[in-house]
Formats: sequence, structure tokens, C-alpha cells
Amino acid sequence: MSLRADTPAPPGARIHRFSRAERWVHRTTAALMGVCVLTAAVLYIPQLAIMVGRRELVVRVHECAGLALPVPVLLGLASRAFRADLRFLNRFGPHDRIWLLAALVRDKRRSSRPAGKFNAGQKVYAAWIAGATLVMLGTGLMMWFTHLTPLMWRTSATFVHDWLALTIGVVLAGHIGMALGDPEARRGLRTGTVSRDWARREHPLWRP
Repeated sequence: MSLRADTPAPPGARIHRFSRAERWVHRTTAALMGVCVLTAAVLYIPQLAIMVGRRELVVRVHECAGLALPVPVLLGLASRAFRADLRFLNRFGPHDRIWLLAALVRDKRRSSRPAGKFNAGQKVYAAWIAGATLVMLGTGLMMWFTHLTPLMWRTSATFVHDWLALTIGVVLAGHIGMALGDPEARRGLRTGTVSRDWARREHPLWRP
């Protein structure tokens, strides 16, 4: 990945980070994931189940949201910008190893955490949540269509689905917490642009 060229820019200048298609994919996926998490909480927490009721409806909403979860990403593949960012997310370089090592030892100096358009933590999160979503979809289908697999498979699928759902909830909470701590990153996902100063500080190897 190329180093950023230090070109002069007026104070407060903004640069393009995400296309409209990318922002749509993120928002739609986040909404579907939120529905899955909320309905799962209603299904597994007795107090919420009693409060909400209508368990059969909650189950159907949970199933439909889960089946629809991969759809925004699949539709987003029609966008050249989205495909380019997927390649960035799927590519680890030497600077990513440096970033991860600094994160492990809690070194918060900017100079010790070099990053391109996406830092190593974002790449790891994207890979993990994509894999977890596929596992949840597969185990969910095994639980839904009970006649397709043996009882032992369905029992194992239920175990994996339930515990992975809990893990996803914890990871999503951390993801949201980090987003709340970075208003400029949120603005980038909301408007598609970020300040040049922020980009230089947080993603010094990114060349817009």
C-alpha cells in the first residue's frame, strides 16, 4: 500500500472515504444485525420474553432477519468501491503486524500504530464477524429445517448457535463502544467524508 503524499491542504479540508453504496451496506447490515440481537435477547432472557410475549412472531422475525443478513453485502458487490474496500480488508501487510503488536502491549502512541485505509483491528473484526455470520446462518438453518440433519447435528448446531450469539453480542458491544469514542469515524460512515487531519492522524498510510 502506498504512503500518503504530504500535499498541502486548507485547514478543515475533507476527503472522500466511503461511497453511498458502502454506507448503505453498513447501515442495512447493522439494522439487520440489531434485529437479530434484539430478538435473540427476547428469546433467551425470560424477563424480556414475558414482557414482549408473542414468541412465535419473535422467532419468525429473528429467522427472516438472519436469512437477510448476507443480502446487503451480496448486493454491495455491484459497487466497485465496495469491492475495492473488501480487498483492502482482506490484505494484511507488515504494518498491520506492528499495529496488532502495539495493541497487545497497549502501546497507544500514534507512531506505533501505522494503518492504511483500515487498521489491523478493523480487518480482524471484519474477518471475524463475516465468519461468525456464516456459522450463525448455517447453524440456524440446521435448527430451522429439522428434517435435513440428524438429531446429534441439530443439538451441536444449537450449542454453537447459542454460544456464538453471546460472543457476537459482546464483540458488537465493543465495536459500538469504540465507534462512540470516535465521532469523526462515525461521520465518515454517515456522510462519506472525513477530515484530512483525522485521516493523517489515524490512517497515516492511507492515500485517498
